[in-house]
Amino acid sequence: MSEKRSGFSSRIGFVLAAAGSAVGLGNLWRFPYLAARYGGGIFLLVYLVLALTLGFTLMLAEIAIGRKTGLSAIGAFRSLNKKYTFIGYLASIPPVIILPYYCVIGGWVTKYLFVYLTGQGGAATQPSYFDNFVVQPLQPVLWFALFLGVTALVVLLGVEKGIEKVSKWMMPVLVVLSLFMAVYVLFLPGALDGVVYYLKPDFSHFSAKTVLAAMGQLFYSMSLAMGIMVTYGSYMKKEDDLTGAVHQIEIFDTGIAFLSGLMIVPAVFAFSGGDPEALGQGTSLMFKTLPQVFHHMPGGHIIGGVFFLLVLLAALTSSISLMETVVSILQDRLKWSRRVTCLAVLGLSVLLGVPSSLGKGAWNHIRLLGNDFFDFFDFAANSVVMPVVAILICLFVGYVLKPKTIIEEARLSRRNATLFTVIIRYVAPVCILLILITSVLDELGLFSF
Repeated sequence: MSEKRSGFSSRIGFVLAAAGSAVGLGNLWRFPYLAARYGGGIFLLVYLVLALTLGFTLMLAEIAIGRKTGLSAIGAFRSLNKKYTFIGYLASIPPVIILPYYCVIGGWVTKYLFVYLTGQGGAATQPSYFDNFVVQPLQPVLWFALFLGVTALVVLLGVEKGIEKVSKWMMPVLVVLSLFMAVYVLFLPGALDGVVYYLKPDFSHFSAKTVLAAMGQLFYSMSLAMGIMVTYGSYMKKEDDLTGAVHQIEIFDTGIAFLSGLMIVPAVFAFSGGDPEALGQGTSLMFKTLPQVFHHMPGGHIIGGVFFLLVLLAALTSSISLMETVVSILQDRLKWSRRVTCLAVLGLSVLLGVPSSLGKGAWNHIRLLGNDFFDFFDFAANSVVMPVVAILICLFVGYVLKPKTIIEEARLSRRNATLFTVIIRYVAPVCILLILITSVLDELGLFSF
């Protein structure tokens, strides 16, 4: 059964939904961690320069492809050039893989929010609390199912009534909570030293690894090479200002990442006495270090609850965009109704999500290339498929479709058109190839970030 293609009712609806996709867990723990590790202010400066050049170009290209064709990834590339339909198929793989394990993390966040709301935040400060939770066979799966169910409900309601409406209230709340947390942290004893470290560029900390880390963060933070921006672009009205919309999405995404660093880096500095390595990495930062930081704050049980509510909203906006992308691709390809497609994607996500959850516990002994299910899916999608897709998109736009097509769709000025052409043809492919090589070498233990 075929349905009329949905769309956003307004430009602000598109911007908030696309920004919600870009703003996710990577902004709230990965950005602060990398900023602390790679020199604070100098990392921030490098990231901002890359966002205004490389990030702008890649996002503009994907959204323009979606709006020009009015189709999601597979249909869009088939419409532009049938020989390159395979790029659309490859771009469809990351959201299918990422959605299930992303919802597993979303389930962990929901659990921690529940812990703080019920006054049990003190228990979460124990170093073993998180490890004891994720190895259980049932609890993490139930929280995963709850988070996935909420995501599916929003997507089931459709683009305008579900995604756009939810994004219009979640994104402003996200910004307000981020500002509140950042301002609160600034008044903690010892936090100002962390602020200086975070904001003041120190060029003695500049290195090739700083640039590579900033490029990697930019690449993953902006929801690139996952078919998401192509899909959301296909819902955008032709009369809307595409270039202005991309700039606004970047402002939201970079702004939330900046505020996340402003709340986390000074807080951990104050807690650790100025040791940037105390930020830890990944789940260790969010689920082990930060609960200890909150515990030592005045009103820490309340602040912990506010923080995990903030993280939950960010996780939801991204999981919604991931599921919507998969749903849109299947609808365009198979002409199923939204309800049937949502149920199919929900079932597939459960099939992949349960192993991801149990991979940290009962099924930890099952290994794929030396990784548990969770880490294997993460590596395959983020470190291999996405960089490959991004390189192919750059080459396709730069040498097959030609930059002129995107420039005309986005109505770029002459200066921006020249910059776009240079980056999409020469700069971006080389940068993304470096990300791909270093990510694989890092996994093999031959290079370390």
